Amino acid sequence: MRKTLFAAVIALTVSGGSLAAAPSAEREPLNAQTLNTIKSEFGKLMDLANRHDFKALHEMFWQSPSALLVAKSSIPAEGNWAGFWGNEAIDQKLHDIGTSGPVVLQPDYSKLKVVGLTRDIAESYVPMNITVSYAGQDGTPKPFLMTINWIKVGKDWKVASEIILPVPPAPATKG
Repeated sequence: MRKTLFAAVIALTVSGGSLAAAPSAEREPLNAQTLNTIKSEFGKLMDLANRHDFKALHEMFWQSPSALLVAKSSIPAEGNWAGFWGNEAIDQKLHDIGTSGPVVLQPDYSKLKVVGLTRDIAESYVPMNITVSYAGQDGTPKPFLMTINWIKVGKDWKVASEIILPVPPAPATKG
């Protein structure tokens, strides 16, 4: 009985200590003005993509070998979708997609969500329709999801990773 009581006291002390150390409510690391700045940068990114301004798009990305773009691949060995790491690979992929024919990104801005992960890292998410005829796509608008990780470099917010994924069709219902 004493061992059980002692174990219970120890367990409560340990768990109570960890509860006391945890913050009562998670606080957003970025203020509303900063989150709005990132939303504005997202809008600028979409505008540049729709204008196929490759030089300006290059400047929107973090200049690092760790920068990432996930997009449709045209090379079977890479799989249907692949990660393209570093600015040279990202620039080439954006150029290949942008020069393949019409490319139009139409984000649903009413669903754009930006959250701060730290004071220097944020994430944005938005569903969108993309019209593209790159790598076997037929040029009709299709639903996609875009997630971007933003990194603060100096006073600017840069795209550290951009992940574009197609929304699969809804499964057929049994009827």
